[in-house]
Amino acid sequence: MKKFRLPAFNNANRKVHCSGYQIIKAAFQHTGDFKELEFKRDNTTLLFCFLETLISEEKFKEYLLIPLLLEDFKRTPEELESLNGKKVDNPEELISGILNGGNVLFLCERDEAWLFSFPKDLQRSIQEPVNEGVVRGPHDGFVENLDTNISQLRFRIKSPDFKVKYHELGNKTKTKTAVIYMKGIADEKLVEEVERRLSFISTDMILSPGYIEEFIEDDPFSLFPQLINTERPDRAMANLMEGRIIIIGEGSPTALILPVTFFAFYQSSDDYNSRWIPSTFIRMLRYVSFLIAITLPAFYIAIIAYHLEVIPHELILPLKGSVEGIPYPPLLEAFFMEITIELIREAGVRLPKPIGQTIGIVGGLVIGDAVVSAGLISNIMIVIVALTAISAFVVPSNEMSTSVRLIRFPLMVLASILGFVGLTFGLIFVFIKLCKLESFGVPYFSPLAPLQVRDLKDTFLRLPLWKMDERPRNSLAVNVKRQRDSRGWKTNEPR
Repeated sequence: MKKFRLPAFNNANRKVHCSGYQIIKAAFQHTGDFKELEFKRDNTTLLFCFLETLISEEKFKEYLLIPLLLEDFKRTPEELESLNGKKVDNPEELISGILNGGNVLFLCERDEAWLFSFPKDLQRSIQEPVNEGVVRGPHDGFVENLDTNISQLRFRIKSPDFKVKYHELGNKTKTKTAVIYMKGIADEKLVEEVERRLSFISTDMILSPGYIEEFIEDDPFSLFPQLINTERPDRAMANLMEGRIIIIGEGSPTALILPVTFFAFYQSSDDYNSRWIPSTFIRMLRYVSFLIAITLPAFYIAIIAYHLEVIPHELILPLKGSVEGIPYPPLLEAFFMEITIELIREAGVRLPKPIGQTIGIVGGLVIGDAVVSAGLISNIMIVIVALTAISAFVVPSNEMSTSVRLIRFPLMVLASILGFVGLTFGLIFVFIKLCKLESFGVPYFSPLAPLQVRDLKDTFLRLPLWKMDERPRNSLAVNVKRQRDSRGWKTNEPR
């Protein structure tokens, strides 16, 4: 069978008298991939207009062009609707359809315009997110296709209460964005507030949820992130079921979760896929790593500069031998090593993966050994900086990890000026900021400030799942009850 081929496209100026055609022609003037295709059938002129870079040529030929050219096809409204066509009278809607991979058919003698959709499939396969790997649990992740991401959530939540509201953001990009929530669990006022903030976004370009985050967060000048970014459908689903809201945009595999608290950034999917005792231990380890990451370099600087008396006698000589001969104060020493670590990290991220890993390992070993041998950095400083860097990367959230790395620099400066007093004042300021900050009306440091004892069961500890019979208050859920006593079987008589 001879392969069917599209006729040569003809973009010559046509004198077509059909509603909307001249507007579309003017809108896509000087656009090289805008194509027109004209046929004559039964005294009817069929004129197709589309962007060849957005439509699937195979689908267009198989599902529209070939049926229309058949002799027994009369092109009545019923027959066109059978081909999933939609009659459109608004030229702006036709332009929007073309930009979304649509094909406009003009029936010139009838003065009708029909819109068909045959977008190209540009979707990559579903894979586990690189930045959010887990030991146990599902290993799939969001992709750049919005419909696929929503289908992954619907696959997990088979309920009519799963609601999706679409928005178009970006005056030029027209990025399709979905606001997702569970009706009857999420607070409707919170949904309205999210949509209100989205409606105030007026910019030409929205490329990813990262753009949306900066427009709608409560305090854009805070170091702490106020929305969680995730590429894991299971994490997004769990937050939906707690009453939170998800924002997903076309063209990005990242979903935004709101409202959130500080402690939500230290929770991982593995916490709920493992038994509660080891999960609690790992979670406590993360909180300890937070304190180490922000205070250890400053604590070391304060001791060396002001408070040598707190060091045990057994450590004074080794410490004195390590720092003796360093030609500059501890603050410059710490800054030099911290900046070096950040440079190695950034180089490892930007370079190709095999080279990046080599740069990270070899660069760290070579530089560390060289600066100690040259007498520029003490051995103890190498240990302090290495432990600090490892602690910063324990955080499951990359955004919070970045914030933690930035906080330690001003604390180091304060410790070098006032010692333990400066470090104490710096920590007080950090925790005051955490208590003052909000995420969509939710106190950022809850359930500690304000204190909500019932929600502590999933904060520092991760109690057994059958103990978590209520949703956290900081999710603003209107339906607080989540489950009945799932251990009720223990009260039954033995079989």
